[in-house]
Amino acid sequence: MTLEDTVPTPRDDGGNGDALAKDAQSRRRITDLIEDIKQSADRLASDQTSRGDLKLLSRALRELRYAFKVFAPFRWRRKVTVFGSARTRPHEPAYEQAVRFGKAMAALEWYVVTGASSGIMEAGHVGAGRDNSMGLNIMLPFEQSANTVIAGDRKLVNMKYFFTRKLMFVKECDAVVCFPGGFGTLDEAFEVLTLLQTGKRDMVPLVLADALGGQYWKPLDDFIRGTLLAHGMISPEDTSLYRVTSDLDQTVGEVTGFYRVYHSMRYVKRNLVMRLQEPLSDALLEAINASFSDVLQEGQFTQRGALSDEKDEPELAELPRLVFHFNRRSLGRLRQLINAINAGAVE
Repeated sequence: MTLEDTVPTPRDDGGNGDALAKDAQSRRRITDLIEDIKQSADRLASDQTSRGDLKLLSRALRELRYAFKVFAPFRWRRKVTVFGSARTRPHEPAYEQAVRFGKAMAALEWYVVTGASSGIMEAGHVGAGRDNSMGLNIMLPFEQSANTVIAGDRKLVNMKYFFTRKLMFVKECDAVVCFPGGFGTLDEAFEVLTLLQTGKRDMVPLVLADALGGQYWKPLDDFIRGTLLAHGMISPEDTSLYRVTSDLDQTVGEVTGFYRVYHSMRYVKRNLVMRLQEPLSDALLEAINASFSDVLQEGQFTQRGALSDEKDEPELAELPRLVFHFNRRSLGRLRQLINAINAGAVE
């Protein structure tokens, strides 16, 4: 028996026919995707794939399947991913700042997701507490044990591969905050920046956070602006994709303020649909059309209700939409547009 065999046949049932048809279509799509996975697996034999490559694929698929299962019940609640060094000690200012940040986000009913180890990762969980913490631990010969806050919790996933772990960190979060760290933290910060700059991740706030008065991220920001930007390696608006601060209130405000009016985004055919917490004023919509026409492939910005293709997200049906044909290139400008929406004015 397949999934399709269990789908009810649409019928005249007093107005539920459309819902049944939509459910049947969704199940068919799931069936097709599972069949695609099976076919790809079958082709591995005819491709004479090596045992080592098969082990990698098998483990990666199992890790992701289990991680999806763990995170699925908690997708209704906002999450912030916190990166930083495992070597930071509890008496150090960055650790103390991460504790305060975790506590502040938990008070706002956000989950704090970290690598579940020691240092900054532990600090984020100490501040948030076990109930508001989620973890993605990497299995290493050293620095591999989960911290005492999250150890044994059902919201903890242990992973072998960095690439599957990083995928989950970025896929499941609504914001990213990077505290001081080593090679791994820099890798994670630039991974997120790259995904945002290329549109491979829906827009989220990225904060490069320091201890109060700290200077860890300032030289990097100087390098980005003084070398990358000065030599044309990035565009001026790309610096809008992140914020550097050592102020706790600014860190929290950058994360939560991103969702003051803006809610989420989704592509529907050619259009980018931004779901909003409240409708835009006519004056702001006019200003957006005047100031952000450069991000349009064609047409203009329009405000409307939910599109028919968004029926699979009924919980968002009542939110107003800003709909436009985005050129899919100007991602820094897209972040500036979100800033304008949240501020209620175009700078």
